[in-house]
Amino acid sequence: MNRRAVAAIARRDLLLVRRSPGVLVPMIIVPAVLVLAMSVVTIVSYRLPQTSDIEKLRGMLDLLPSAALGAVPEEARIPVIFATYLVPPLLVLVSLIVASVLATDAIAGERERGTIEGLLLAPVSDLDILFGKLLSSLLPALTIGLLAQLAYAVVADAVLWDAIGGPLLPTGPWLVTVLWFGPACTAAALGLNIVVSARAATVQSATQIAGVAVLPVLALTIGQAAGVVLLNTWLALGLGLALWLLAFVLVRAGARALRREKQVAALA
Repeated sequence: MNRRAVAAIARRDLLLVRRSPGVLVPMIIVPAVLVLAMSVVTIVSYRLPQTSDIEKLRGMLDLLPSAALGAVPEEARIPVIFATYLVPPLLVLVSLIVASVLATDAIAGERERGTIEGLLLAPVSDLDILFGKLLSSLLPALTIGLLAQLAYAVVADAVLWDAIGGPLLPTGPWLVTVLWFGPACTAAALGLNIVVSARAATVQSATQIAGVAVLPVLALTIGQAAGVVLLNTWLALGLGLALWLLAFVLVRAGARALRREKQVAALA
């Protein structure tokens, strides 16, 4: 693998993103709206009466460690649960969405615009192209996802500081979710997008098919809210490991789908 070639391909793709409002705008608007919405819900859940709402989360309360909410005032329990367990996996969607937008544009988008021919004729290997595409999608996705998590953490800490006598985030589960589970989800989703985009004829069709990557994260969030499962440290570590392995398998499949002869045949 030629590192300089990989870096050059990644820079080229990121430059194309900067010049494409249709790709750049969703990368900014979606994370901002999601963080704002979660922040508003946290503030409202803390300011409004809690008594009846606590019972609605009884299933999730039963899954929490006995000491998790021991020192938390009752009026702050819902926003604490929300900020600690529900929002972090939900904000993983930020990285998934950014990675999906960039990956589909980097392959299916280039094919649709007719700019991929120049890359296929460049004196670089298929592996250089693959890793260049991965780098140009993964780094911005993880960076924006981390910034979204940190922005929400600042809001949650500011809202709940007086109630719990200090910062709420980061916690152990939060750190594992943000630094391990989230990147694993993003890598697996990126692998899926590479496979789909390498075969799809248009950006729209690639986006529609690869959109299934967000469903497991949504299902996990809903399962937590329903008290069926709790994304604690050990579960996040285990799921993250499984997702990293899945990402490896999908990236290998993407490498096969992104070979020059297949891309040239798709253009014919």
